[in-house]
Amino acid sequence: MKIMKQILLVLAVSLAAWQVYSSQSLNYQAARYYDQLPGKKVQCRLCPWQCLISNGELGFCRARKNIDGTLYALGYGAPCSIHIDPIEKKPFFNYYPATAVFSLASAGCNLRCKFCQNWEISQVSPLETDNYAISPQDMVKQAVKEKCKVIAYTYSEPTNFYEYMLEICKLARQRGIKNVYHSNGYISPEPLKELCKYLDAANIDLKGFSEDYYQKICGAHLQPVLDSLVILKQKKVWLEITNLVIPQENDRPEDIRQMCQWIIANLGPDVPIHFSRFYPTYQLKNVSPTPIKTLEMAREIALKEGMRYVYIGNVVGHPGENTYCPKCHKTVIKRVGYTILEMHINNGACAYCGEPIAGRWRL
Repeated sequence: MKIMKQILLVLAVSLAAWQVYSSQSLNYQAARYYDQLPGKKVQCRLCPWQCLISNGELGFCRARKNIDGTLYALGYGAPCSIHIDPIEKKPFFNYYPATAVFSLASAGCNLRCKFCQNWEISQVSPLETDNYAISPQDMVKQAVKEKCKVIAYTYSEPTNFYEYMLEICKLARQRGIKNVYHSNGYISPEPLKELCKYLDAANIDLKGFSEDYYQKICGAHLQPVLDSLVILKQKKVWLEITNLVIPQENDRPEDIRQMCQWIIANLGPDVPIHFSRFYPTYQLKNVSPTPIKTLEMAREIALKEGMRYVYIGNVVGHPGENTYCPKCHKTVIKRVGYTILEMHINNGACAYCGEPIAGRWRL
């Protein structure tokens, strides 16, 4: 932990040298994936909303603006949050454990989740946040300077700063740096497939497994997220899934069972799933934290259905944080929170019985 604190201190000193944008001085960048229409209107094609945007207006994500018939990405080169995190925080548990990750975000999101823990930056526009002025080239240089071998696009929704993310991904790939993102998966197939050329891993929030839940709690639709998961798997991007379990909302055993069955049928049993504990926040402050027994129930269902790497998140010290060999069931990675205490994986296999452990283990 001392090493991580020292890294964060160095990062804070480094970032102090960067200019901070005022809300009126963003460096607008022309967006990708949109059509120009008569009357200076545009139609964004980046995500399933397919926003029809009049001149001078913002898209649903609040991160794209139509100016005289040209759609601009407001968050390009303007991250509002930059940190160095353990990769377990994303969370990735089967992808290069104990790796320090250079993490960044720009404001905005194309969902309206009532439980969002980062609502201060996800539910506003880049016009409303304080932003660093950092080009893609300088962002990669900063990651190299901090000796980070992985860059994560996270905190808000990376789709809203797609152009910025894509350019950083390309430059990072040239320097041998891995690209990972934590996303809601609400993106159109064409831009996702382009991103997959440079993306190494993704953790997707599969927020529930019913259309009703997605509409009621997230202000979106389920099917586009399922489509994104299939594309990521087809493109051989390492994939993990997070399911935030909210009492009385998406915790029905049958829904969890159907979700696990869908994952196995469409993505395979080796995709890790994180059942994460909900804590009251944002617009759901009147809902109690998820009972640990509910998370354990979800984990038991997933294991019985045949999923091989099932985790419990946001419960520090719970045995469900550990990685177990699916054959001999011994602990191959022991965790407490984001800290790795023990690791027993040799050349991608269980050190006890030799069973292959799905994941990426050495950078």
